[in-house]
Amino acid sequence: MNLLAIETATEACSVALVHGETVIARTELAPRRHAERVLPMADELLAEAGIGKHALDGIAVGRGPGAFTGVRLAVSLAQGMAMALDVPVVTVSSLAALALEAPEDDADILAVIDARMGEIYAASYRRDGAGGLVALDEERVCTAQALLLPQAMAWNVVGSGWATYQDTLLGKLAGSLRSAESARYPQARHVATLAVSEFKAGRAQAPELALPVYLRDKVALTLAEQGR
Repeated sequence: MNLLAIETATEACSVALVHGETVIARTELAPRRHAERVLPMADELLAEAGIGKHALDGIAVGRGPGAFTGVRLAVSLAQGMAMALDVPVVTVSSLAALALEAPEDDADILAVIDARMGEIYAASYRRDGAGGLVALDEERVCTAQALLLPQAMAWNVVGSGWATYQDTLLGKLAGSLRSAESARYPQARHVATLAVSEFKAGRAQAPELALPVYLRDKVALTLAEQGR
């Protein structure tokens, strides 16, 4: 299988290529530069693998949640490339991709992205022992104070939401925190890992059915809200 994966839902601009049994990737922190970096990075990976775009069997994409512009960019690029190449798309939760940045142990994982405007994007997972994840709850956008977590013996926390709301999240974890890393972002190599299983299970989609997940419609606070 040759599969190209794109993830730009956060500050990290990331592209990965599954080429047979090999996964190669490029990633860089490039706020506001995703649009200029993502396609050159994809071309670099294809050149490194020695294949052209028409050798691709599918496109995988981080569908969000995350920054509106980043999510929209990734999904639009995935749709456009898949339509041009006549290949299917698999969408992968950016929170699930982030969760795979956690240590590989038996602790449950809280993936949490700073959603701005006083909120976080959050979801909880458990590793399935085969390189994938089992979701423990639904993806949601909420305040850190309103976050409800399932019971767990231990937690690994990953994502930018930890840096912003560490004190509040600590209270939610009730002494079960094993590790926490805020400087972690969804990576295309993890999108690729999760997408391969979806492709093999026959859950790829036509490009026009590959949709972003924003979790909220509001982009910014009003002036009155900012004042409060």
